[in-house]
Amino acid sequence: MTDATKTHGRHVVVLAHPDPTSFNAAVAEAYCQAVRKSGQEVILRDLYAMNFNPILRNDERPDRPGFEIAPDVQAELAAIKGCDVVAFIYPIWFGLPPAMMKGYVDRVIGSGVTPHQVQDRAGQGPLTAGHMISITTSGARDAWLDEQGQMESLRQLSSRYLFRAFSMKSAHYLHIGSIVEGLTERFADQHLFDVQEKARTVCATVAAERYGAAAPPTIFDGS
Repeated sequence: MTDATKTHGRHVVVLAHPDPTSFNAAVAEAYCQAVRKSGQEVILRDLYAMNFNPILRNDERPDRPGFEIAPDVQAELAAIKGCDVVAFIYPIWFGLPPAMMKGYVDRVIGSGVTPHQVQDRAGQGPLTAGHMISITTSGARDAWLDEQGQMESLRQLSSRYLFRAFSMKSAHYLHIGSIVEGLTERFADQHLFDVQEKARTVCATVAAERYGAAAPPTIFDGS
């Protein structure tokens, strides 16, 4: 890690999509490119490529006797330790995140955090005092999702709950709908530009903090 990186910030991108050629993978790459151009460090955790195990065992639950952190979770915690920003990138399937992403939250992000700590806003996970951005996609149009009440649910699930549970500084959320086969290049490029703009905004926030311009905890919804 260079001195410049220590000064300007470190991002972890967590991607959950089984297709390495998916639009979600392109989103992750666009985010990573924007971070690097901003002079900050980024590492990609491609959960399917890593063959991450999303299944939470009973002995991994911190409110159970014999609680212990599994070796693969210990390795993941070491990889993301000290990050300023975590970016979750995943599709919405049947109104929910992929099981792979939910398992990552259960096993890694929530490692060692009890329900009482979450309710008391005293959870000290690996993202505490950091920034979060969730970028989700769906085949359905945003307007249709909004009619079903799904957009508000996604905001609550993807940013607000984790933001409060882990005492984070900010939570950003961006959803991209109508991601289907035959996606035009112009449509894709516009959304990838939006992703990079969101990444630049977060990078600017982190850089400002490093120079002493701290801001109160904030949630930023929408594009």
